[in-house]
Amino acid sequence: MTLNAGLIVTLAAWIFSTGASFAQVVVPTHTLRPGDVISLHDVQLSEVGMRGAFSDVSQVLGFEAQRVLYRGRPIREGDVGAPARVERNEIVTLIYRAGTLNIATEGRSLGRGAAGDRVKVLNLSSRNTVVGSISEAGEVIVGHE
Repeated sequence: MTLNAGLIVTLAAWIFSTGASFAQVVVPTHTLRPGDVISLHDVQLSEVGMRGAFSDVSQVLGFEAQRVLYRGRPIREGDVGAPARVERNEIVTLIYRAGTLNIATEGRSLGRGAAGDRVKVLNLSSRNTVVGSISEAGEVIVGHE
């Protein structure tokens, strides 16, 4: 296949006029499903013309795919997030804190979330639904900190 000089000039002019630029960005080495936690063998750097994508593999390691990530397509900020600490219907420790008082019981998570997210939990003792924040340990904290 040969390209004529006119086509090359036209293509170059289009690239410069649109501001398109090629840079090393992070792309999956295979399709990743929502909930997959990204490890080193899941991603690589590739030269792609796209803005807003991650440029360093270390920026996505340990994060969770929020949507399907296809092989070879750049990973953008909204595509990944912190891994979930609590899954829907998971039995969790529900902790009520007020000053120095701590009360713990079991609850069933009614949602899924990462540390810092708020989630509804069914208190298995009282059958009441409460809302709390997910801790790094995967407990749900309600009441005052």
